[in-house]
Amino acid sequence: MRLWSLHPKYLDPQGLVALWREALLAQAVLRGKTRGYRHHPQLDRFRAQRAPRSAINAYLEAVHAESQRRNYRFDHSKVGPVRTHNPTPVSTEQIRFEWQHLLEKLSRRSPALYRYWRGSSPTPLPHPSFRVQAGPLELWERP
Repeated sequence: MRLWSLHPKYLDPQGLVALWREALLAQAVLRGKTRGYRHHPQLDRFRAQRAPRSAINAYLEAVHAESQRRNYRFDHSKVGPVRTHNPTPVSTEQIRFEWQHLLEKLSRRSPALYRYWRGSSPTPLPHPSFRVQAGPLELWERP
């Protein structure tokens, strides 16, 4: 499971579809609707929120917004209610790590997109559910 801390605009089509599916799986886990992935470390940052289900719904909402921008047909009815909440902190090193990880994936899967993003700003935007703060790689990450 990879719930990117990066803005979904950086993902290629396969990556965005995979993110949608994995975020829906995370939503099901946080709702107690599945037995698999219950202890996945990436879910810890959502569980740490005052309203974990609302936090994953906000995450899904941003992924859905990106899908709409691309004229994809992700089913918005799967996004649950979103309450206002503070963005989740994510470290600068986590963003850097994910950016390198994504560029590696894009170099193999979507070379044109890789060349485009590789030449862009060295500091990518975070997913709208997150705010960047100085710090090391997140404890839940498996480098």
